[in-house]
Amino acid sequence: MTTAVLLAAGAGRRLGRGPKALLQFRGTTLVEHLAGVLRAGGCEDIVVVLGSEAPRVSAETQLERYRVLDNPGWDAGMSTSFRLGVGAAAAGNHVLVALVDQPGLTAATVARLLDSHQTGRVTAAGYQRAGILHRGHPVLFDSSLVRQAATVASGDSGARAFLRANPALVDLIDCSDLSDGADVDTPAGLHLLR
Repeated sequence: MTTAVLLAAGAGRRLGRGPKALLQFRGTTLVEHLAGVLRAGGCEDIVVVLGSEAPRVSAETQLERYRVLDNPGWDAGMSTSFRLGVGAAAAGNHVLVALVDQPGLTAATVARLLDSHQTGRVTAAGYQRAGILHRGHPVLFDSSLVRQAATVASGDSGARAFLRANPALVDLIDCSDLSDGADVDTPAGLHLLR
């Protein structure tokens, strides 16, 4: 079984519009949309990690169908939310990590990663840029690796240190036909919400 962890704790400071979780997309909030995408893609157990303005995000969304965690240490970086989400997954579950600021994520991408995953491996979505396949999100961690990845996570880089230290464990799955993997990080990315 795979637990999906949706990282939605950030304040969206570079964007300047409050928590990205509350951005409007296709008639709902981004956090609700993406949690639904994860479920439609085949993840039955979904953990949504909130942080910045968590009471407001909870009040303005309908996340009752998912497990919602409040990360009081969210301001210390993405790694704290990653560790909290991984800790909520049942022992033996693989963990698929997704970011709340990727409106282009599709259920087909999630399903492709789940279908492509091999035991003992990390399965990551890849997106073509200038003819080169680059690692993006979501990233699916095998149950045998996810706790180790969480242990070495630090600051705002999430599992990046683990992935860079173990490139031979990572299977990059081309998802460019389904999405470009772009995120809404600054005002220049707001067009992705249209």
